[in-house]
Amino acid sequence: MKRALKHYLHSLKIMLGAKPDKPAKSDYSEAAIALHKFKQTPAERKIRREKIREELAEKHVSYKWRKWRWTSIILINLMFVVSYHFDVQLVEGALTASRFFGFHMADLNSSLQITLAQKTIVTNLVIGVVTVAVGWWLVGGRNYCSWACPYHLAAEWVEMLHLKLVEKGWAQDIPLHRGTRTVLYVVFAALAFITGFTVFEFINPVGILSRAFTYGLSLALVWVGILLLIELFFVRRFWCRYICPIGITYAFIGSTSPTVIHYDLNNCLHEGECRSVCLVPHVLDMTIKGRATDVTMDIGADCTRCGMCLEACPTGALSFKVKGLGGLL
Repeated sequence: MKRALKHYLHSLKIMLGAKPDKPAKSDYSEAAIALHKFKQTPAERKIRREKIREELAEKHVSYKWRKWRWTSIILINLMFVVSYHFDVQLVEGALTASRFFGFHMADLNSSLQITLAQKTIVTNLVIGVVTVAVGWWLVGGRNYCSWACPYHLAAEWVEMLHLKLVEKGWAQDIPLHRGTRTVLYVVFAALAFITGFTVFEFINPVGILSRAFTYGLSLALVWVGILLLIELFFVRRFWCRYICPIGITYAFIGSTSPTVIHYDLNNCLHEGECRSVCLVPHVLDMTIKGRATDVTMDIGADCTRCGMCLEACPTGALSFKVKGLGGLL
């Protein structure tokens, strides 16, 4: 229990921007220490090298998780468009605040900004927050980012092009400190409270895109274009990794979710394929050889549940799991 609590708190630190360092010797369970030693024996190292060689020779990725996520994002946002333009009254509003069949739903971060700005608690907002919080808590992590956010989809497409430009030397990837996002989280909250104005919502590309899809184009899309150009030529995933406070809000809510991506040290080859496709590779630090502090572990709070690592891992070391029900995928 003590080790699990320490792992949970460590995952929150990483989510807030801390660098995942190698654990202290006292952090490892006896089973993990024994397994790490066993994997270092000549026979096991030879077997692992052969398995990695076979894996690379037969490597095939169908990107099914990516297709499911993209479909989810498109369908969720399409509901707003169809409801408004065809007067279906299925979903009214935008991702920041809406009504689903008349029932209030509110984005967690937007609601926090509004509450701080107005310095009062609105009943309908509370209802909407609780509904959304429970829903995203059940699916866990920063699931909202990779399965619902329209800017995330645009940024993912831009990232694919960015990587090709980097290979050709036409773009660069300037790493920033992930803790910047945490600092800005506090700054935006403080600005809302001090000014009485939701500053973040004015520059939030998620709300801008959601409203543009439903109600029509606006000049605010120029700002979205500027962000995407920064991500294309200079900083990979600039907004999502280093600026956006929305991910932090959902990460806190989903950090105790029963739905997790589960890691099994027994099956891991430590070849790094999972980290190469992960949208937030720092959450998979335990897959680095010698880093796992226990034989089985849950991936941390900053995980977007994108599912890319599940397909990249050839040995089933990573899987979706609902606590109390066991593995799903």
